[in-house]
Amino acid sequence: MITETDRKYLKRCIELAQKALEEGNAPFGSILISRKGEVLFEDHNRTSGGDNTQHPEFAIARWAANNMQETDRLHATVYTSGEHCSMCASAHALAGLGRIVYASSTRQLKEWQEELGIGSGRLKGLSIQEVVEDITVEGPDENLAEEIKKLQYAYLQSLSGSE
Repeated sequence: MITETDRKYLKRCIELAQKALEEGNAPFGSILISRKGEVLFEDHNRTSGGDNTQHPEFAIARWAANNMQETDRLHATVYTSGEHCSMCASAHALAGLGRIVYASSTRQLKEWQEELGIGSGRLKGLSIQEVVEDITVEGPDENLAEEIKKLQYAYLQSLSGSE
């Protein structure tokens, strides 16, 4: 269940997604929160330079693996504007991170792409649970997903040149 505290962190992810969009990147933002509620790391998509692996969830997994003890990683939470892709879900699991909370789902993103007549790319669009075993996942948050939809529409329309 997504709590009001979770929503506070998800709103920060949306701010980071907006920043990503303003910088020409796909609008995704993520933060890593300790079990004590401390923001440990935050980032946004940085794919506009051509490296499509520069996702914030992947950066979080790398940072956590290099800067946190195993037990602390397991009890940390990753909040993100959009559900992890299969690459990021795998990195999350391999780094030994804990709970994931997201505002919008992969299914929703695929629906938005279809609504705009844009292909979904080369990835199958698996859910986190289809990629990772035994992990707590919360999402989507339907109210916040509407904010993400607006950001995604702006980005997807900019790609197709139909703003």
